[in-house]
Amino acid sequence: MATTAEQMRAWRGPAIFSFGFRPFFLGAVVWAVLAMGLWIAVLAGQFSLPTSFDPVSWHAHAFLFGYLPAVVAGFLLTAVPNWTGRLPIVGWPLAALFALWVAGRVAVTLSALMPPIVVALVDLAMPVALAAMIAREIVAGKNWRNLIVLAMLVALILGNLVFHIEAARGDFAAQGYGLRIGLGAGLMMIAVIGGRVVPSFTRNCLVKRQSGVLPVPPMQRFDKLALRALLAALLVWLAQPVSVFAAVFLALAGSLHLMRLSRWAGLHTLRDPLVLVLHLAYGFVPLGALALAAKIALPAAAGFGAVQHLWMAGAIGLMTIAVMTRASLGHTGQALRAGPGTVAIYLALFLAVALRVLASLTPAFAMTAYALAGLFWIVGFGGFALVYGPLLLRARPAKSLVGENGRPGRT
Repeated sequence: MATTAEQMRAWRGPAIFSFGFRPFFLGAVVWAVLAMGLWIAVLAGQFSLPTSFDPVSWHAHAFLFGYLPAVVAGFLLTAVPNWTGRLPIVGWPLAALFALWVAGRVAVTLSALMPPIVVALVDLAMPVALAAMIAREIVAGKNWRNLIVLAMLVALILGNLVFHIEAARGDFAAQGYGLRIGLGAGLMMIAVIGGRVVPSFTRNCLVKRQSGVLPVPPMQRFDKLALRALLAALLVWLAQPVSVFAAVFLALAGSLHLMRLSRWAGLHTLRDPLVLVLHLAYGFVPLGALALAAKIALPAAAGFGAVQHLWMAGAIGLMTIAVMTRASLGHTGQALRAGPGTVAIYLALFLAVALRVLASLTPAFAMTAYALAGLFWIVGFGGFALVYGPLLLRARPAKSLVGENGRPGRT
């Protein structure tokens, strides 16, 4: 049986299809830039998308069910071989999976030209194929511990399916069940996977600096309590999004996850932006939960858009860019150090989130804040394409991509 290194050396096609993170990370950021550019043009009245979705629902879908699955695919196709000890998917099978994702973006954007069932089938093809691949690898590798990751991916697919059904019925899908299912799945991915990697990477950083303070190890009893609380809050919010029960559960979950974050020694990582950004991104999970609880309790306090973007742009947007920068450096043989370009990417996305929230809180400044938020979003993701694109497109020696035993390096 070939080792991972041998399989990669055997691939003679474009370097971008030599490992799962390469096409999907680059495709995700290019789509984030393109989709935001289209959205700004729509807001300015300069362009009308040939989509059967209403504009706001298309915008929400483009990020939650377009961008996010690409990042998830890049992460899982790179991490799962390390979890299971099996070979990664490379070459033409990887290229075919990426092509399915691209077809989904085209189908949704041009959905006014096709029957809704065709649009849904094309859009769902990639995540369903990805789930089947991941399930096969987990079962074959008997890696039962990570079945929870597969379950969250299935929930994301279910949310996308419901979103398509709601849009086909003419509902405002941007605030429907499908979006809440998909957003909940994305947040649980951050809480579960982020809850493993943030304290682990923080410990590595602080041990290297010989710090006397270390984070609490991941997945202790308190972590499991916080995860169950968040899951319960999201399920209540899914069923009764404006109920008092939802507000109470969200406030409890937000408080527990703030406490969880405080146990990871984030204040001691200020000199390492690659680690600090993970803490900042995770902080948007409890912040969004607490803000949503306050919004439910005080409906006139702020627009729902501000609250929703703390989760969608803040937690998901910033955490995914943090994971992509770190994984891209590590798996292309670069030093795990954030240069000026990487720091600028983080700052641009943080400003994009802050300005988007400000737009909902200050109606008089809204249009300017919307435009600036979109601009910083494009600068952040476009910056990733410029800084990391050459690394993702360029072949590296096999020893930079795999460990001594032929298994992929850690994500």
